[in-house]
Amino acid sequence: MTRTSFALAGLIMLAGCASIMSSATSRMADNITLAILNQNDLETVRVGAPAYLLMLDGLIEGDPENTDILLSGAKLYSSYTTTFIEDEDRAKRLANKSLVYARTALCIEVPYLCQALPAKLAQFEDALADTSLDELPVLYGFANAWASWIQVNSADWNALADLPKLTALFEHCLKLDESFDQGGSHIYLGVLSTQLPPSVGGKPEEGRVHFERANKLSGGKNLMINVLMAEHYARMVFDQELHDKLLQTVLAESADVPGLTLINTLAKQRANKLLQESVDFF
Repeated sequence: MTRTSFALAGLIMLAGCASIMSSATSRMADNITLAILNQNDLETVRVGAPAYLLMLDGLIEGDPENTDILLSGAKLYSSYTTTFIEDEDRAKRLANKSLVYARTALCIEVPYLCQALPAKLAQFEDALADTSLDELPVLYGFANAWASWIQVNSADWNALADLPKLTALFEHCLKLDESFDQGGSHIYLGVLSTQLPPSVGGKPEEGRVHFERANKLSGGKNLMINVLMAEHYARMVFDQELHDKLLQTVLAESADVPGLTLINTLAKQRANKLLQESVDFF
């Protein structure tokens, strides 16, 4: 940041203080998000998380160009919405806020890609190709929020029209570093590849490869991967043996893993439900 002033020394000191405050605020936002992700009681999070969401809103109001806080807000709003919100209108509002925060961060960090978002797929991919590893956190954070927004707005054909761009974004994240967020891009691509049967363009076997790679990159600690593979891949190819094995593995494992406890607790709950439905489904 360039500053021009007669009292240069004083402004440098103020800039230093501002930097320290910004860093401290970012750590607070990260710690809030991590505390929620480490919670093993879903009801506590459902009831208590809105207070933290409002706190993050306040932190963003006070530092609106801090991309770390923006991405923390986007992540928490996205996770809370897709996990707990059943009311359609409310889910759309909260998912939209997540997307706005993530898009703001993207526009600050990678303005040329932000400008290419409304463009045709080829132009978007050209802009995406110019991004680097340093920009991966904001690319992935935006992709995460975008995926949740599309999920919540899945009845809107305009939202579904963005799926090719979203897929290209996750594929580029893989090229930059497939291990980022313990293989998170593989998880999303696994789901995207198994939305449709092969007869109408689906790629379930590619999806299986993504799920298995994500599981390896997470060291088997992210239990939701097996749940998603069972629900989206095993059910699509009608493989009950694999379906039940994946879910039984989830139920046999501990949910308590730093940074994954909340998602693992949800995974065990979902695995139990899917396993109970197995006989009727197959």
